[in-house]
Amino acid sequence: MTEGVAGDMTRVLIADDEARMRRLVADFFRREGFTILEAADGSQALDMFLADPKIDLVILDVMMPGLDGWVVCREIRKRSQVPIIMLTARAEEHDQLFGFDIGADEYVTKPFSPAILVARAKALLRRVRGGGKGVRRFGVLEVDDAKHVVTVAGEKVDLSPKEYELLTYFIDNAGQALGRDQILNAVWDYDYFGDVRTVDTHVKRLRSKLGPAAEFIQTVRGIGYRFEAD
Repeated sequence: MTEGVAGDMTRVLIADDEARMRRLVADFFRREGFTILEAADGSQALDMFLADPKIDLVILDVMMPGLDGWVVCREIRKRSQVPIIMLTARAEEHDQLFGFDIGADEYVTKPFSPAILVARAKALLRRVRGGGKGVRRFGVLEVDDAKHVVTVAGEKVDLSPKEYELLTYFIDNAGQALGRDQILNAVWDYDYFGDVRTVDTHVKRLRSKLGPAAEFIQTVRGIGYRFEAD
């Protein structure tokens, strides 16, 4: 990946069966210097992703013929932790929670502003690529901010970009009781209108991946969560 957010080497795969919508979004990203790959359905999107290991970001429409966005997201997550943004006209909470549960990093409902989508993509890429705090250790847990690698008891833990960001947010605020709204605003950034259960869903999945280090993320009754480690 490039160090910057945009640039010729920043590759974005956009999958949407609506050609007009796909081209509109692609044009906005190209104006910002991104290299764009377009897929007209889920099967093509998955084939293109598997054929190109240098894709930096995937934008998936949910309702596509053949393989839908959910299936593509699941298949990508089996192989990669590349950032994924889901696009859909379905704004129900359970749909959003399902999307996050299978590994999506962002969930954008239609209609949306392409310019705002680009801004959200840039913010997600900055968070994924940022860091530079070195290696931080907490008992069996080790976080390498430069490499974006998390290990527990010496074993690498595969976290999605959002899970990694959530973990580092907890670490950055170690010892503090963090409310769900506070976490939602900080980790999901820009005016996110989702339910606070999004936080609980991600914390549950994060804990399941951290194994013995899961105990560092403590539930604070009536408030939210707190990271505590020696």
